[in-house]
Amino acid sequence: MAIASPVSDTPRLQHWSLALLAFAQLIYSLDINIVFVALPEIGAGLGFSEHTLQWVVSAYTVCCGGFLLFGGRAADLLGQRRVFIGALWLYAFSSLAGGLAWSPAVIVIARAIQGIGAALLFPSTLSLINRLFEEGPSRNRALAIWGGAGASGLTLGSLAGGVLTSFCGWPAVFFVNVVLASVAIFAAFFVLPKDSLRNERRSFDFPGAVTVTMGSTLLVYALVQGPEEGWLSGHILLSLGLAALFLLAFAAIESRSHDPLMPVRLFKNRSLATGMVITFIYMGTFGALPYFLTVLFQSVIGYSALQTGLAFIIPSLAIFAGTQLGARLANCLPVRATLLVGFSTGIAGTLALVPAAFSDASYAEILPGLVISGAGQGIVWTAMWIASGSGVKHNEQGIASGMASTTLNVGNAIGIAVLIALSGSGAENLRGETSAGNLENALQLAFYLAAAGQIAGILVSRLLPLKSATGISAETT
Repeated sequence: MAIASPVSDTPRLQHWSLALLAFAQLIYSLDINIVFVALPEIGAGLGFSEHTLQWVVSAYTVCCGGFLLFGGRAADLLGQRRVFIGALWLYAFSSLAGGLAWSPAVIVIARAIQGIGAALLFPSTLSLINRLFEEGPSRNRALAIWGGAGASGLTLGSLAGGVLTSFCGWPAVFFVNVVLASVAIFAAFFVLPKDSLRNERRSFDFPGAVTVTMGSTLLVYALVQGPEEGWLSGHILLSLGLAALFLLAFAAIESRSHDPLMPVRLFKNRSLATGMVITFIYMGTFGALPYFLTVLFQSVIGYSALQTGLAFIIPSLAIFAGTQLGARLANCLPVRATLLVGFSTGIAGTLALVPAAFSDASYAEILPGLVISGAGQGIVWTAMWIASGSGVKHNEQGIASGMASTTLNVGNAIGIAVLIALSGSGAENLRGETSAGNLENALQLAFYLAAAGQIAGILVSRLLPLKSATGISAETT
């Protein structure tokens, strides 16, 4: 099979390609949180009940989590640029449908299709980064730029949601994606290298794709809806049981397949396997913070949607700075040492949010925790993707990216579910149905629990293999 090598002889093309891939990652990350601030307006405008409004968020999360492995392997077999452009088309059309939605069902379906687009976009974008840049300092710098756009997008989504909702109404949080995706599609034809020709025909492992997609989708559905519906409710238990059956069937199929969707041998790559656990912890802790910060700003302090969005500007800049620092640290320290620095910084920042989680808090009192936590978040984001892509062949970067991003997405679903369940905060907090005193206690506990999860990240990081100063694995895979 002809495998594309990094495009080291075309630095100008690399720069433009990296700019586009970072832009696409920003689009992906924006959609994770952009609707949080707009949820009250969406619910009022379309007549959602209090029990169904959460599906505007959940439909995206469930479909994205369920299709990530499928998207990663599609990028390997169909071509990374083809899948990248196809994913953006899905984004554009589903976002248009979401902005024009006239009923709850239409907007939920649109969000589900957006989630499928995200599941195709994320692994294709990450695998293009790993294909175009050689492992080591060059790739680390590229991942820092890409990571800066992605990590900042998690909080910029809240900013964009607040500004657009306040000035243009809730449909604008969907229409903005039509414009952004259209620009990215146009640019992709000019700056991304064509997919390499493959001389060897390979099967798609359709049975494996079906079983893992069904299993992952049902698992994420149960994790997302469990806190709302009750973990012992009939359809949640049924979903968990069916998810287990599908995933067991997937494991059996992969062990016998001549051309598996997810080669089991990839788990022998210690960097990738450990990186997958770290992405899970990252999104279950750092990635859950914007939800609780939105509750703090809107339901405890009383910020408007616009004020809430503006409150996320400075932490977004801190995250971006952290991603750049993460690349510099990874170029002169072992990646696991970089992760230690990132998680330790994040723990300090998350704990600093605890004493600021009360109704009379000023933004100045909250800001130190936001900045310190954001810097740690950015460092970890860059370092964990360096770890996940180390030692992986170019023609398997798609599935490796899909594996790591699947644990990222599942980590977000589990993290928010667990933190909400243990802290006693839920979707009703965004609707102002809980007293400020109870919310203060719930948010403080949620921040403590998130910091505890970040401590687990330090322990897991120690499982990474030793790395040279340039970030290249010292052991062969």
